[in-house]
Amino acid sequence: MAKKRISRGKFDKLNQLSNDKGVIAALAIDQRGSMKKIMKAADEKAGKEYNIEQVYEFKELVSQELTKYVSAILTDEELGFKAMKAKDPSAGLILSYEKTGYDVNTKGRYPELLQNESMQRLLAKGADAAKVLVYYNPNDPDEINDIKHAFLERIGDEGLAADIPLFVEIVTYDDSIPDVKSAEYAKEKPELVINAMKDFNKPNYHIDVIKAEVPVNFAMVEGYAKDGVKPVYSQDEAAKIFASVNDVVDRPFIYLSAGVPAEEFRDELIFAGKSGNHFSGILGGRATWLDGVQVYADKGRDGLINWLDTQGKENVEELNNILDKYATPWEDVYGGADNIEVFDKQVMTD
Repeated sequence: MAKKRISRGKFDKLNQLSNDKGVIAALAIDQRGSMKKIMKAADEKAGKEYNIEQVYEFKELVSQELTKYVSAILTDEELGFKAMKAKDPSAGLILSYEKTGYDVNTKGRYPELLQNESMQRLLAKGADAAKVLVYYNPNDPDEINDIKHAFLERIGDEGLAADIPLFVEIVTYDDSIPDVKSAEYAKEKPELVINAMKDFNKPNYHIDVIKAEVPVNFAMVEGYAKDGVKPVYSQDEAAKIFASVNDVVDRPFIYLSAGVPAEEFRDELIFAGKSGNHFSGILGGRATWLDGVQVYADKGRDGLINWLDTQGKENVEELNNILDKYATPWEDVYGGADNIEVFDKQVMTD
C-alpha cells in the first residue's frame, strides 16, 4: 500500500475527533427542521406550548452531559450554539456547513451552504471538522449529479486550503420510490448506497471521512425483521452487502443512525462488524437521545439531566462497547500509523 500523505492540520484534528483507539465515537445533534418538529410534537403530547428556547436548551444539555463519554459532537450553530459551548473540552467539534433540507419544488435535491459561513469561520469557532450533507442518487441524470460533483470539488478544495477535515454525509434517494421504508426501496438501497460511496471516494473531492447510511434496511433482514414484516435479505445476503463496502472505499467511513431505535442501531453495528465491514466509527444521533425529548417535555430540565445521566449514558456506553470490539481505527484504513506521512502545510499570509 502506498503511503498516505495527510497535512498536519487534518491529521491532528482527526485524532482530536477520535477516541484513544483511533475510532470516531461521535454524537450527532445537528438536526434543525426535524428537531423543531420533534420538540413540538413532544410538547403537544405533554400539553405544553412550544418555544424555540426549548430546542436550544435541549441541545445544550445533551452536549453537556453526553460529550463526557464520546470522542466528538456534531452540531449546528443555528440551534446548537449553546451545545458548542457546553461540550466537554476533551470532545472534538464537528460543525454543519450546509443549509438544512432542500428545495422540494426543484428536481435534484441540490445542496446549499450556509451563506454566512466558510471553512475559515468554522475553524475560528473551534471546529475540528466541517460536515456537509448531500442528497444523492447515483442513477440521477448527469446534469443533476454533475452539479453535485462540482459542489463537492469546491468544498474539498476549501477544506484543503483551510487545513480542516471534511466529513460528507451521503443520504441516498430515488424519487420513483418515495417510501424509503418500503420493500421496493429496500431492494434498491444496497446498490444506491454502495455506488454513492464509490462515487464520493474519488480523490478529486478530498473527502476525509464519509458519513454513510447502513447499506441495507436492517428492519428487513431475516432474523431481525419484526413479526408480520417479510424479509428482503437473508442474513448471508446482508453480510455480503456489508463486506462489499470495503471494496469501494479506501478512506475512513462511519455510520449514521438515521433515526432508527437504539437497539436496531446496535444490531446494525454488530452485524456490520461480524460481516468484516471496516467502518471507523459512528455519528450516533436520534438512536442516542431521541427518547429524551419527551422526557424533557414532560419533566423539564432536571428530568432530562437525570435521563441523560442514566439512560442516555447507557445508550452511549453500549455503542462505545460495540465500537471497541468491531470498529477499525481510521489510521488502519491507510495501513496504520507507519504508513501515514504527515506534512506541514504552508499557510499563505499577506
